[in-house]
Amino acid sequence: MDNGVVILGSGIAGISTGYHLGKNKSIIYEKCKTYGGLCNSFLVNGFLFDTAIHMSFTNIDKCKKLFDQTKHFVQNPEPYNYYYGHWLKHPVQNNLYNLPNDDKIRAIIDFVNKPKQKNSFDNYEEWLISNYGSYIAEKFPIIYTKKYWTIEAKKLGTNWIDKRMYKPTLKEVLHGSFEEITNNVYYAKEMRYPKKGGFKEFLKPMIPNLKIEFNKEAVFIDTKKKSVEFSDSSQSYYNSLVSSIPLPEIIKIMKDVPLNVRNAAKELLSTSVALISVGFNKIIDAKSTWIYIYDEDILAARAYFPHLKSINNVPKGCSSIQFEVYYSKYNPLDISDDLLKENIVNYIVKMKLANINDIIFIHTKREQYANVVFENDIYRNREIVSNYLKEVGIISTGRFGEWDYFWSDQSFMSGMRAANEIINFNI
Repeated sequence: MDNGVVILGSGIAGISTGYHLGKNKSIIYEKCKTYGGLCNSFLVNGFLFDTAIHMSFTNIDKCKKLFDQTKHFVQNPEPYNYYYGHWLKHPVQNNLYNLPNDDKIRAIIDFVNKPKQKNSFDNYEEWLISNYGSYIAEKFPIIYTKKYWTIEAKKLGTNWIDKRMYKPTLKEVLHGSFEEITNNVYYAKEMRYPKKGGFKEFLKPMIPNLKIEFNKEAVFIDTKKKSVEFSDSSQSYYNSLVSSIPLPEIIKIMKDVPLNVRNAAKELLSTSVALISVGFNKIIDAKSTWIYIYDEDILAARAYFPHLKSINNVPKGCSSIQFEVYYSKYNPLDISDDLLKENIVNYIVKMKLANINDIIFIHTKREQYANVVFENDIYRNREIVSNYLKEVGIISTGRFGEWDYFWSDQSFMSGMRAANEIINFNI
């Protein structure tokens, strides 16, 4: 489309932007062969997997009404944690029941003697110790932080936490140490997932009125000429440009970007993820729909069971699991896919999830951008890059466009805001 609205990226934010602009009001260019971004789903030997766990728990009315157009299952979230042979309900801090008594005593003593609460904290490690005591903090979330965020907790900020980390009372810690049945305090009370087609199906109601061109990777943007060039040598001119491209990547392909902006973009940190998807020839014993893993010698930080999200994700009589291994420039994953598979298979057996003979296949897939990392300099660097893009007339949207820890519904709303900004400007 020449001299119209151009949207770069067809993840949920880009699709939401086009959807809220209305029919024939924009064109979306997508570098891949299908839409969805991190909300995409993929098939391996008749087994359906998502790009990491993905379930909807939105309470945002506009998003929920749209997602509810897709037939879906509903389940109560009851995740588990795996810790050196012990299975603990989530969150760990008020579900210590299955730990050895000595560990529980240490955890309780340290919780009672934790530092006095403050109104603000210098870093995430300080927040964890202040809220949980040293033992729980050091054995669980501090270890998980290194596996999931790929940096030490003391280098991570705290603004992202919101309701994600539960803060128990002493009564709850004691009760969870001596009673197996505890109240479910997970931040979401209901999880929804499409009956067929994977998480991507939730996006389908937005697609019919959209014009999307695939295999169109943007390689050069000239904001003065208001043009975008693509890897196939084609070109498009725009009046308005919306981008869900990760901030470090869009800066690389822009002309005449000031040095301070380029440097700020380079400093923005994100994780990548290796997805190890496994199909089984029987229904394996799964504790819950997803699990968190604290053993440091198990490369994966988290895993989920697609067959528990929907029975239609696997052939009849089969089951599946997908492990998530996170890495970044501060914690690289410098091993081959074969060694990665070997680590996962060894621990499938060690965790008593299944035997080697139960495995039909092991599939690996790597995604360059998984999560935004809230290291201490993120806010300064993000502001520099975001302000520059606004100055040159580019509207950024989505998790990596706004460079924030957005869930799918928040990315949906980010796309809606981008559309409204264009609509209001043109009134």
